[in-house]
Order: sequence, then structure tokens, then C-alpha cells
Amino acid sequence: MTLLRAFDSDIPLRGDEMERLHAVIVEVGRRQLIGRRILEIYGPLGAGIQGVPSDRFQDVELAAVDQLGEEEGDAFGTGRRVQLTIPILYKDFIIHWRDVELARQLGTEIDFSAAAGASSVVATKEDDLIFNGNSEFGIEGLTNATGRLTHMIEDWTESGRSYTDVVQMTTKLIENGQFGPFAMVTHPALYAKMLRVHQGTNVLEIEHIRELVTAGVYQSPVLKENTGVIVSVGRQNFDLAVAEDLSVAYLGAERMNFPFRVYECLVPRIKRPAAICSFSA
Repeated sequence: MTLLRAFDSDIPLRGDEMERLHAVIVEVGRRQLIGRRILEIYGPLGAGIQGVPSDRFQDVELAAVDQLGEEEGDAFGTGRRVQLTIPILYKDFIIHWRDVELARQLGTEIDFSAAAGASSVVATKEDDLIFNGNSEFGIEGLTNATGRLTHMIEDWTESGRSYTDVVQMTTKLIENGQFGPFAMVTHPALYAKMLRVHQGTNVLEIEHIRELVTAGVYQSPVLKENTGVIVSVGRQNFDLAVAEDLSVAYLGAERMNFPFRVYECLVPRIKRPAAICSFSA
């Protein structure tokens, strides 16, 4: 998931130290990222790729059935195509030369806490891009894509209301030709409201919801309070185009210290907005 790119030939870390730096950055990213749990990856395409085509599929007819395969109909994929810019998401951090020297003198590991922090904020920005998009680059997210379905939810503090709303939303998706599997992501405050016993049962409401939303129920702080999204997963509906995956670059010594950058180049591609149902209170 990551590599070390040097824009200066004098990388200050040894082989085993670089491997551990890689491991720290990957571990933090994989633990935190939510969008990648419901979006498939397209790529990596290469760091130099700065744009990628994105198809917006029209309403899709059911497959044809006839004896000789001569029935006419629109091909899947008939629609419009746009070109999306692939932005760079990045955060710099510094490893101090004295910390490196101390670790080597004592035979201990270098403290890569700053690298973990940089990886964490890059992961947060990735999820923000996936769910909320970026107006500056003309990128739509899952919660604001044009043509998505919407739903107003009831008070989830009432027993059974979250389950009822999920039933209604998955029904909307099915009625629009999206048959799942479904995944759901909510703001943490809404997620917590599903962690109550469903009245009349000994089961948490979230467990009943997982029987409908079989591709996973997740929470993310990048969503606005009292909002969330249910999607029909699959690359035919959306994916994440990656030019370069989560990586770390050495930027060259500065005042004897060692600045690095955690970065990635990617963009979400929404192909069928009707596969998305965003909801809010």
C-alpha cells in the first residue's frame, strides 16, 4: 500500500527503519479508512496520471432474452463521460536528527509517532473526499452526488425507528434497480443510537439492520451530524481511482532535521447515483 519515494538521494533511514516507517503508515491508514471498505479500487495508475475519465451510466434496462441474440437494446454504459482531476492528498512531518541518533545509540526503535499522525490526517481527508467531495475540483461525494436518492429519517432514539428507516431506504434503492449488497455509513452519534436493544427482542437494532445491510455498517466522523448514506456496492456503481496509493516521500534535509511527506493521489468516481441513498434528520 505504500512505498518510499526520495526526492533527495540521501535518505537518512536505513533499510529496516524504512520498512518500519512503511508499516506504521500502512497500519494507521488501513485501521482508519472507511470509504475503502465500500468502494473498490481502480488502479494504481501511476503517480504522473493527473486525470481519469468517469462514466455516468444512464438507467439500465434488464438483460435481453431471445433465441438468437438479435434483440436490440442499449448497451450497458451508454451515458456521458467526464474527466476528473486526480488531486494530491498530503501531510508533512519531521523526524529530528537527534531522535534518530539516540535510537541508534541505544539500539531502540525510532519514534514514528509524527508519521502515524500524518497518515491519520491523510486518511481522514481521503474519507472526506469520498463522502463529501471537493467543489474546487468539481468532485462529487457519496453524500452530495447529483441524482442520488434521499430520505428523511425519524427520531432514532425511539425503539425500532432506525430499522424502519433502513427498510424504507433499501426499498427505495431496490425500486430504482439497485439490489445490493448494501452498505451503510453514519455519523458516530447516529451509529450509537443503533446500539440499543430492539424492543420486544434480546437483539441490538444494529444486528437486525446488518441482516439488511450485509456489506457492512460503519461510522465516520467526516459525515455531518444526524446524516449518513446507504449504497449498493460494486464497481459498476462507483469506485476509487488511485494514481498512487498511500506513500511516503523524503523531502531533503532541513536545518539538520529530516522532513517527510505522507501523500496519495486519488479520486472517487460515481457512475450510478441511483445506487446511493443519503439520509438526514
